[in-house]
Amino acid sequence: MWDTLDLLLPPDAVPKSYEDKVKATPQCDSFMHLHLGFGVENAREGLGVHHIVVDNWNKGVDGEQNVVLISVPSVLSKDLAPPGKHTLHAYTPGTEPFRLWEGMDRKSADYRRLKEERSEVMWKAVEAALGPKFSREKCDVKLVGTPLTHKRFLRRNRGTYGPAIKAGEATFPGQATPIPQIFCCGDSTFPGIGVPAVAASGAIVANTLVSVSQHSELLDAVGI
Repeated sequence: MWDTLDLLLPPDAVPKSYEDKVKATPQCDSFMHLHLGFGVENAREGLGVHHIVVDNWNKGVDGEQNVVLISVPSVLSKDLAPPGKHTLHAYTPGTEPFRLWEGMDRKSADYRRLKEERSEVMWKAVEAALGPKFSREKCDVKLVGTPLTHKRFLRRNRGTYGPAIKAGEATFPGQATPIPQIFCCGDSTFPGIGVPAVAASGAIVANTLVSVSQHSELLDAVGI
C-alpha cells in the first residue's frame, strides 16, 4: 500500500483520509539474510532441512537478533545445488530495525562494517546448526543481505516484512481502493502477510473481476 501511494499514484489521486490511513499503518521490522553455498563435507552428518536457533526464549521470537531461521533446501532437493554441494539461507525473521541502516551509502566502509557486525548472529547460528565440521572460510558462496538489500531488490518500503497488524486488534484492508477500477493485492491487504495469504489476495481480486465460472472455463481450456 505504501508503494502504491508513493510511487504509482499521482498526488491527490485519493482522498486524504485514505492517504492518512495508509501512512498510519504500522510496519514490521526488516531482515538480515545470509546465503551460503558449500560442500557437503563442510557440515555434520544427517543435516536437516530446517533449523531454528534461539538465543533466549524469554525475549520472544520478535526480540531483536534473538531468533535465526535456517533452511538448507538442497538436503531435500538435490538439484538445487551442484553435485556434492549445499545451499543455505539463514535470516532474522522480521526483527532487524531499519533505523540502523536508513540513509547509509551501500558502497561505504561504514555499511560494510555494519553488515559484518549484524550478520555475526546468523553465522553463529549456522555454526551451531551445522556442527563443528562447518567452516566459514570453506564456503564457496557467501552473501549477506541487509534491510537496504531487502528494500532495493524486493522494493519493500523501508525493507519491511509487511504491515504490523495484530489479530483481534485490527484487520487488513480489502482489495478495493477509492479509485474505481483499481484494486490492490499483496501482503498489505486481506488476508495478510505470507505467500499463501498473498496468493489468496490475488485470487480475491481475480474473482472480483471475473466470475468463478469463467475461471473454471479458462482452467479447462488450458488443461488444468
